[in-house]
Order: sequence, then structure tokens, then C-alpha cells
Amino acid sequence: MTLDASADTLPPRLLSGTTAPLALGVVALVTLGAFENRAISTALPTMLGELDALAGFGVVSAAPLAAYLVSLAGAGWWADRRGPAPVLRVGALTFLAGMLATAGAAGLPLLVAGRLLGGLAEGLLDVGVTVLVARVLDPRLRPRVMALFAAAWVLPSVLGPVLTGAVTEAVGWRWVFAAGPILLLPVWLALRPAVASAAGAAHDKAPTGADPRPLLVVLPWAAVAAAALVSLSVVAGRPAGHAEGAGAQLAGPVSLGIVLAVSLVALTLAARRLLPEGSLRAACGLGGVVALRGLLSAAFTGVGAFLPLVLTMLRHHGPLTAGISLSITGVTWSAGSAVQSRLAHRPMLLLRLGFGLLTVGLATTSLLVWVDAPTGLALTGWALAGVGIGMTSSTLAVLTMAASDDGDQGRNNAGGQMAASMASAVFLAVAGGVLAGFGAPTRAAFGVVCGMAVSLALVALLVTGRARCAVGSPGARS
Repeated sequence: MTLDASADTLPPRLLSGTTAPLALGVVALVTLGAFENRAISTALPTMLGELDALAGFGVVSAAPLAAYLVSLAGAGWWADRRGPAPVLRVGALTFLAGMLATAGAAGLPLLVAGRLLGGLAEGLLDVGVTVLVARVLDPRLRPRVMALFAAAWVLPSVLGPVLTGAVTEAVGWRWVFAAGPILLLPVWLALRPAVASAAGAAHDKAPTGADPRPLLVVLPWAAVAAAALVSLSVVAGRPAGHAEGAGAQLAGPVSLGIVLAVSLVALTLAARRLLPEGSLRAACGLGGVVALRGLLSAAFTGVGAFLPLVLTMLRHHGPLTAGISLSITGVTWSAGSAVQSRLAHRPMLLLRLGFGLLTVGLATTSLLVWVDAPTGLALTGWALAGVGIGMTSSTLAVLTMAASDDGDQGRNNAGGQMAASMASAVFLAVAGGVLAGFGAPTRAAFGVVCGMAVSLALVALLVTGRARCAVGSPGARS
């Protein structure tokens, strides 16, 4: 089956008797993971304060980032050889252990262990769910599942911080994480039939074309990449994805330059061995798709990570307005992904339109620092950027599945997620250097950072055609 399936052929129904358990199960799992993500972000300051471990904020935040990258590489290798079923089972058990360790943490060591387990579980579940969808579902249904994945983040993004805050104030933060194992049980029961089906298929027919390298060769390079990402996150001031304090912990310019240079060299060497062939040069096909995923993540993160800071520091808005920017992203991202599911037969149109909206949206949002534009106009631009990333991220995920065989679905999908993490961390590190160079988070400093992000979005728009070779038949290569 190809992405260019005839429009005259009616696609199967996603919520029919055979596919409903899979669809409901994977969406429930993504929703649970999204709530956990929002919960830890909201409750972490209270947790560290109660445990008298505020000095451990950096290590607690960096631990899941490092574990996630190593987990992605291992999960991709494992899923290609044994199918998604064992990856999902171990991922669910690891998630359970991480929640229990976090809930029962009496000090910093157990809390760090819980966060490490959380990062490992996220990588296992992300790859396991993606490979499960790729192997079990009809290719025509993949765009709809990607849309549901995006929609699964809406409620956690809007209600997650509120619910976490309310539970934390009422009965304590431990109950937020103690509820995770309870919620995991019905989610796993819904997903279990599809996992069993995938396990049977993997047993009947072992896929060919898997990465021939042993795991002991793959994991060390993943560890190198993880160490480089953590170093870059320290340079940026806080771990990737939490850049509100970017530049706050930077040392002198010389130290910054050395850490940046060494980390970037190490990350480049690791990326050459972990990402699909052709990714670093955006080769036409799968390599171009993976490169676009990296550019997309860096550009969107480059504005989104600093937007709350710009709204509060430069425009003197309160936390409510800054929080609204996060809610806007959740809703419009889902809307863009819904558009993707309806135009899935036109992937190149989706990419061009999506990257165009992203570029215009980020540029409009950046007017906050470039000129005295109204906040409402900037947030409208941010909404456009959200629609753009919803259209493009889902399309790129579907193209990655289409350009992969059963034997390399895990490696290629893990590679796309690693490319996004790597690109975001590099951008935030460079942005931290820019802020440090200006000596303070001034309008000019933020203007340079936003300009960099808009430039990356424009580059992605201009090289969108590099994904064209991935459109057509499964198994296409860069």
C-alpha cells in the first residue's frame, strides 16, 4: 500500500471492530504520557523544595533527556528484530517503575532514578507505539492516527498543569505520580489485543533488513549523543525544552566556546552513526525527511522556548498570558494535524503549506521583539505556527513510516525523533550563547534568536522538496 492510494478506494474505518482497540489503546497511552510530562513540569519545583533538593534541579531535569536518547536507539534496534510487542511491554513496566520511584522518593537519588526510568520508558513507548502503528494498521489509516496523537496532547496541555497543581495543593505531589500505575492498567488492557497481534506476526515472520550492528555498538554512540545533548543543555542554562533561564548558568565566553565545540563535534559523529543515511546532508528521500524533522523542531523550539520569557520580561505580561501561549500550541497543533489527516494523499502540498504557515507564523510572533507589535497579533502568529507544525510533523512521521520496511521501522522512526531532539538542543545551546554574548536577555538578544529560528523555518520551506523521494512506495531510500 502506498501513500498515493487511489482516492476512489474507500479506506478502512479507524474505529471499526478490528482496529478500534489499537486506536483507542495507543491514543490513551499517548495521553497518559502527555499528562505525566505536564505533571512533572508543574510539580517539580514543589517536589524539590519539599525534599530540600533544589540544588539538584539540573540533574533531575537532565536525567530523562539523556535516558530518552539512549532508549530511542536501543528501542529502534530491538523493535526491528523482535517487533514492537516486547518493546511496549518493557516500556510499560519501566513507566510503572518510574512513577512508583518518583512517588516514593525520599531524597534526590531516588527522584533521579525515577526520572531516568521515565526517560527510558518514554523512548521505549514512543518507538514501540510508532512501529506498532506502522506494522499493524493499514497505511491509509496512519495519518488519522497521527492526528489523534496530536489531539491527545490538547487536554493534558490545557488541564494537566491545573489538575497537577490542584492535587499537589490538596493531598501532595506524590499522589500525582501514584495515580500513574492506576491509570496505566485500563490503557494497557485496551492496547493488549493489538500488542498480542503484533507479537504473533513477529513470531511468524522475522523482518529482514534490520541494522546488522550489534546493540553494543549502537548504545555507546547513543551514550555519546546523550552526553553531548546534556552538555549543550547545560550551556543553554537548562535542559532542552525548558529554556526559560537560558544563559543564566553560563561561564565565560572561552569556556562556552570549548563546551560548544566539543559537544557539537561529538554530537555530529554520533548522529552520523545513529541517524538514517543521508540525514545530515538532507538527501532526497528518507534522509531529507529526517533532516526536515530536525529543522522543524529547532525552528519551533527556537521561538516557543523563549516566548513565555519574552511575554513576561519584555512585554510585562503576567503568568496567565504566558500560559495561554502554551495552550494555543496544544489546540492549533491538533488542528493542523487534523488537516493533515484529510489531505494525506497530498503530502508535498501539506509540507509546503505547513512550512509556509510555520515561517509566517514565527515571523509574526517575532514582531514582539523586533517592533512594538500588539501581543494579540503575535499570539495570532503563534497560532499559525502551531497549525503549521501540526501539518508538517504528522506528515513527516507518516512519510518516515512509508519510506521504511518492517526491518528498519524502529531505527528510522527512532532516528527521526533523535534528529528532533538533537536539533532543538543545538539551537538552544547556540541561543544561550547569544544571550550570554549580549550580557542580558535584551530585546536585541531575543531578536537575534528569533531571527535564527525564522531563518531555519525558511530553510526548511526551501528544501521541502528533499522529502519528495520518500513519497510513493514503502521501502524508498535516500
